[in-house]
Formats: sequence, structure tokens, C-alpha cells
Amino acid sequence: MRWVKLLMVAPLAALSACNTARGPAPDLAFDPSQANYIRAPGRGVIAGQAFLRDASGKSNVRYAAGETVRLIPATTYAQERIKKFYGSVKFLPAASIPKVEPDAQYAALTRTTTVEPDGRFTFENVAPGRYYLTTRLIWKPKDSQTSEGGAMYEEVTVTGQENGPVKVVLSGN
Repeated sequence: MRWVKLLMVAPLAALSACNTARGPAPDLAFDPSQANYIRAPGRGVIAGQAFLRDASGKSNVRYAAGETVRLIPATTYAQERIKKFYGSVKFLPAASIPKVEPDAQYAALTRTTTVEPDGRFTFENVAPGRYYLTTRLIWKPKDSQTSEGGAMYEEVTVTGQENGPVKVVLSGN
């Protein structure tokens, strides 16, 4: 009986340790002056859609309806945070999403919007700059113990010279 408990708890402990180890190095400080451009007046528009395809990648698209999309200035802190979380990919499976709170000033210098039922979202009056867009889409299939989906991001630049919206797709690709 003890072996059964150990076999069940050990993998969970290992996963938990992996999740808490991810995130920016503790000595990396957020510099609000690098992110202040998010508060500047702008005329840019970012229009996008957030979704994930099923495991085969061919059908059964799930839209991120009701989820929050974050617009994050690409500061040194944000770049390091994204790099540590995602590595060389733009998608993290649900079980791998880190449980690390960001710096409070960093969080305050972001913008958010809610995804529409068809997966579409828009940010208006965006100041020129380089940004990360992040969201998540997680669900638990019927009769399953584990969640599917995950977190995703994309990078976008607003120059202020666009004639229309900057279009972006958040799909983990």
C-alpha cells in the first residue's frame, strides 16, 4: 500500500518542483520605465483570434472564449519571463504552466481584454512598441483526470504607421 502511494505522489511532487522552478531569475528586477510606453496615447489596433486545435491538428477547434488576453510590453523582464516559461516554443501544455506570480509593477503595466465566443479579441489605442500577447485555453475532457490545452503567446510590433489592425493568431504554433 505504501508503494502505491509513493508511486502516485512522486510524479506529482516532481511536476510541482518543475513548475515552481520556472520563471525569471529572482535577481532580475522589473524596470517600470521600460514599460511606460503602454500608457502612451496610440492609434494602433491589434486584432486577433485565440484557439487550439485537437491533438491531430486537423479539426475540433476550441476557441478561447471568455479567456483573458494580456498585452505585455516587451521589456527585459518580460523577455526573460517569456523565455523561462516557454523556452523555444510558443505553447505550454496545461500541466507545465508555472505557478509563479509576476512582479506587481509588471502586472500593473499590462493591458487585458476578454476573448469573444468566436475566439476574437481586439486591443485599441495601442502605442507604438513591441509587445507579447498571452492567453490560455484549458479544459478537462469528460471522464478524464487530466486537463488539456495550455498557455500560448505571440510577439507583435506596433509601429504607428499601420493602415489597419496588426493581425495576430494565438494558437500555440
